[in-house]
Amino acid sequence: MSRPTLTGTRIRARRNLRGLRQADLARQVGVSPSFLNLIEHNRRKVSAPLLEALAQVLGVSADALVEDTDGRLVEGARAAALRSEADLVDLERIDEFTGRFPGWASVLAETQARVERLERVVEQLNDRMTHDPYMGEALHEIISAVTSVQSTASILSEAGEIDPVWQARFHDNILQDSTRLAEGAVALVNYLDAEKSDETGLAAPQEEVEAWLGRQGFHLTEIEQDGVDPEDMVRGQVELASDASRVLAQQWIATFADDARALPLVPFADALARTGLAPQTLAAQFGVPFDQVLRRLALLPPEAVAQAKLPPMGLVICDNSGTMIFRRAVEGFAMPRFGGGCPLWPLYQVLQRPYVPMRQVLMTAGRLGRRYLSYAYAAQATLPGYDMPVVMRATMLITAGSGAEDGVPLAIGASCRTCAQLDCAARREPSILTAGG
Repeated sequence: MSRPTLTGTRIRARRNLRGLRQADLARQVGVSPSFLNLIEHNRRKVSAPLLEALAQVLGVSADALVEDTDGRLVEGARAAALRSEADLVDLERIDEFTGRFPGWASVLAETQARVERLERVVEQLNDRMTHDPYMGEALHEIISAVTSVQSTASILSEAGEIDPVWQARFHDNILQDSTRLAEGAVALVNYLDAEKSDETGLAAPQEEVEAWLGRQGFHLTEIEQDGVDPEDMVRGQVELASDASRVLAQQWIATFADDARALPLVPFADALARTGLAPQTLAAQFGVPFDQVLRRLALLPPEAVAQAKLPPMGLVICDNSGTMIFRRAVEGFAMPRFGGGCPLWPLYQVLQRPYVPMRQVLMTAGRLGRRYLSYAYAAQATLPGYDMPVVMRATMLITAGSGAEDGVPLAIGASCRTCAQLDCAARREPSILTAGG
């Protein structure tokens, strides 16, 4: 049942809240009780004049009766129900349940959202413990310091009488090792807390750049102007704390400025408003590569996105190795912090078919209702040459908007360690989210 068909359910709920009988409401709006009964059971559409009359009698706006205000509740309740192993024979009536009991539906939706947030936390922590090089080095340093202190203390405890000179040396070793241990522990705690704050201290230059772009809503106003100076743009930026991050930011600024010159904001926004989300059409109209359109779409200013009535868009770019070199997240679509993502992502599939655009509906495994529409494209990132290695770059645009409900979706995850799709042919290792993981 689509969301607009819930209008009748909303009308019935509002009528019951006002204590009106069906016959009384029908008489006041000038229709028969039987016709109103069909409307309330979502078996007849409501004309605009009748909807206005119903809204006036019920003391609400017409929008309150037809807008998709409970879509989040329906999808959240459905996802929560599908997590259960119980016999879900009444699942097809979840729209009716949401309309009649919005409070309980809200509880289910909020619980489901909390479960998803906790899963993402587990995923991020596992990803960090597994791949974060700094984490491994920091833990190794702490273990080394603890072992050294324990060894020295054991000597002092078991050796009996020790020459004062050597005793002083051992004490000095304990002091140095304990200081090293304390400093390492403090550094590790500060590092772990860095993601919870708006301060710098991120793990890698790429994360610093993404944090800087995120602070600006992933749109750099300066790139729309001629003569942009990347070095000036990164100077003094708090998020870009390292030299490496500033160099990386300048490289991306140059790329985005090239995109802006090839796809000027006003003509591109006007074309986008006419065509909607149609990257291939836009690429042909402006005579630019497909992936350039994908990048431009993901970094448009909010007013251009609103003008075209587009949903939020995410972007991920990788190189030949599958390592993600740029990420703009979109709500609900988890991206691993380190290493590669799900090998089923179109991002990786297009590396096998360069210069061939791919459009694919995706559905995150274990979260039914989380559908996304993706566009992907791979192209050579370096100039061709004899006896030169080929460096490819794949780009994928992700959106949960129009088109995501069409067609059979491809079930994907974020990474094998946190994917609930157990029978996946591409699985590299067991999932930690299952009993056997």
